[in-house]
Amino acid sequence: MPQPRVVAVSRDAEHRFSKVPVGSITLVEGLGVVDDAHAGSTVQHRSRVRRDPTQPNLRQVHLIPVELFADAAKAGHPLGPGDLGENVLTAGLDLVALPEDTRLRVGNAVLRVTGLRNPCAQINTFRPGLLKVVLFRGDGTPLDRPAPGTGAPGAASAHVIRRAGVMSVVERGGEVRAGDPVEVELPAGPHRPLRPV
Repeated sequence: MPQPRVVAVSRDAEHRFSKVPVGSITLVEGLGVVDDAHAGSTVQHRSRVRRDPTQPNLRQVHLIPVELFADAAKAGHPLGPGDLGENVLTAGLDLVALPEDTRLRVGNAVLRVTGLRNPCAQINTFRPGLLKVVLFRGDGTPLDRPAPGTGAPGAASAHVIRRAGVMSVVERGGEVRAGDPVEVELPAGPHRPLRPV
């Protein structure tokens, strides 16, 4: 199995859906990505700021596996680095299967995985129909269709699969660039599955 690695890095100082690919990003402990709109010790995502601006920022760095881009392309949605708002695009690592509090050594930085990105309707604004690729029921039924046997859209018949990557906080700062290895350090058990943050 090849060593997991960084494919690309992105940031954006403005609150936009996509981020701009760059040669490297600088991570700062407890804050996130330098010159990125989502950096801060308290929550920076606008919807969460409206609810409670004093919440801790568990979404400092967003990671997505490049393998998702292949699935999106098969569904007619070609994607490039930064398109889904990720800071770090990885290869060779099933990010959403990691347990909570997994540590990722990326370049010389350390990230602690806090949870799943909860995909929202902005994805369909960016690329109509893309939400079905990253958010669906475990039985494969899209969330905008009735669950089998229920007749009601959104009704629960199977758990919801979220594939829009994971969120993390910076535990040790450093530079991250394409080609950097990603090393996984699992937390001591029992392992808790990731939940949306």
